[in-house]
Amino acid sequence: MPVLVTMGGILGCLLGTQMGPVMALAAVEGGRTSPPSPDVTQLVAMIEKLRPLHKKLGKPQLGDWLSVHHESGQTFQEYIRSRPITPRGERHVIYIFPLGEFTTTQRKIITLTAEFMSAYFNLPARVEKDLPLSLIPAKARRRHPSWGMEQILTTYVLDEILRPRLPADAAVALALTTSDLWPGEGWNFVFGQASLRDRVGVWSLYRNGDPDKDDESFRLCLLRTLKTATHETGHMFSMQHCIAYECDMCGSNHRAESDRRPLWLCPECMAKVCYATGADPIARYERLAAFCKANAFKTEDDFYRKSLERLERISKR
Repeated sequence: MPVLVTMGGILGCLLGTQMGPVMALAAVEGGRTSPPSPDVTQLVAMIEKLRPLHKKLGKPQLGDWLSVHHESGQTFQEYIRSRPITPRGERHVIYIFPLGEFTTTQRKIITLTAEFMSAYFNLPARVEKDLPLSLIPAKARRRHPSWGMEQILTTYVLDEILRPRLPADAAVALALTTSDLWPGEGWNFVFGQASLRDRVGVWSLYRNGDPDKDDESFRLCLLRTLKTATHETGHMFSMQHCIAYECDMCGSNHRAESDRRPLWLCPECMAKVCYATGADPIARYERLAAFCKANAFKTEDDFYRKSLERLERISKR
C-alpha cells in the first residue's frame, strides 16, 4: 500500500509513523561495493559538538503536527538498532522523472533539486527524460469539486507510471510535476505521496509558489521543493520524524509550519544520513554550503558553515 506522506489541509506527513517492515540492504550487491559507514563513535562525537548550534523544538502551536499527532521520535542509536533501509548496495541512485510540461524556470527547479539531493544524501541523482501527462488516463484525473483545478491521482503515478520504469540501481524514483495531486476519495489534495516498499514517490510544485514571478519567488519555490524532496526521501531511508529540534525531518501539518522548518538536519538526523549513505559529515556540509551560497540561501549557507567550523575543530585534534 502506498503511504501518504505530505498532506494538504488536515494532515501533514504520515510516512514517519507508518514505516512498516524495514530491512537493511547488503553492503555489497551486484558487484558494487558501498562506501563504509563513518565510525559510529566519531558520529556520536560530532552530534555532541553540533548540539549547541541547534534550537530545541518548542511547544507546538495550535494545528501544528505534534498538536494532533503523538510521536516518540528517533535518536541516532535507535535508528541504528532499527536495521534501516539504506542506499548502500546496488540500489544507490536517486532518479527524478519530470512529469508533464515545465517552464524554463520550473525546469531549473528540478535540476537544482537533483543537485541538492545528491549533496544531501551523498548519492548520484539523475534527471530522466520527461514523461508526458498523456500517460495519465481520464480515470486518474479530476477537477476539484470546489476549487476547479485539474488534479492527477497519485496512486496511478506510483503504480502505473513509476513502478514499471524503476531502474535496477534506483535507491528511489521520484516524479516531479507541476500538476496538483490528489490521493483518492476523501482528500482535497496532497503535496506528495510515496510507497516505501516500491521505492517510488511523486511530489508537486503546484503549491510551492510561482518561480517565474521574481527572484524571491523563485528562491521560495526552490526552498520548499528542496524541503519536501529531502524530508520524504529521508523517510524512505527509515528516518522517522524529529521531535527534539527544529529540523528538516520535523512533521508539518500545514504550509506555514513547513515554512518555519529549516532546510538543515539536527545533529541526530545528520548522523543518520551519514550512517545510511557513507557520507563524510565535513565533505557533506561543504557541498551543501557551496550549493546554498550559489543559490543565495544566506541563512542556510551561514548555518552550514558554522557547522563546518565546529566539525573541523574535531578533525584537527
